[in-house]
Amino acid sequence: MKKRPQADIPLTSIDMAAEIAGWVLLAAVWILSMTSYGSLPETIPTHFNAAGEADGYGHKQTLLGIPIILSVLFVGMTILNRYPHIFNYPTAITEDNYLRQYTQATRLIRYLKLTIVLIFGLIIYFILRNVRGQSDGLGVWFLPITLGLTMLPILYYLVKSIRDKK
Repeated sequence: MKKRPQADIPLTSIDMAAEIAGWVLLAAVWILSMTSYGSLPETIPTHFNAAGEADGYGHKQTLLGIPIILSVLFVGMTILNRYPHIFNYPTAITEDNYLRQYTQATRLIRYLKLTIVLIFGLIIYFILRNVRGQSDGLGVWFLPITLGLTMLPILYYLVKSIRDKK
C-alpha cells in the first residue's frame, strides 16, 4: 500500500449535529442505567431471541455492562474516525479522490456511532420496561429495524464509494 494522504476532514453542520447527538445519547444511556439500577430486581432479562422475546436472565449488574461496552465502542470509533487514511476502502485512494472518500467514510462511522448508541439505549429501555411489566420482550420489529439501521447505510456507502472512484 502506498502512503495515503492525511487530512483533517472539516465537519459540516450535519456532521457536528450527529457528533453532539451521539454524545448526548451516550450520556442519556448512562443516566438511565444509573438512575434505574437501584430499583431493579436482582434478576433481569439479559438476552432476547430473534423474535424479541426474553430468553436469558441474569443479575442486575449486567445492565451496567451495556453502557460500559457502549462507551468503549463509541470512544474507540471516535478515535478511529480521526485517522481515515488507515481505513480500508473499496476503491483505490488517489490524490484526486481522497478527500471525498475520507469524508464519506468518516460520515459513515459517525452515523454508525449514533445508530449503535440508539440501539443500546433502546435495549436498556426495553429491559427496564420488561422489568416493570410494561412490555414483553423487545418486539418482533426490533431485529429488522436494527439490521436496517446498520446495513442500509453501509450498503449505500459502498455503492457511493465505488461509483465515486475518480
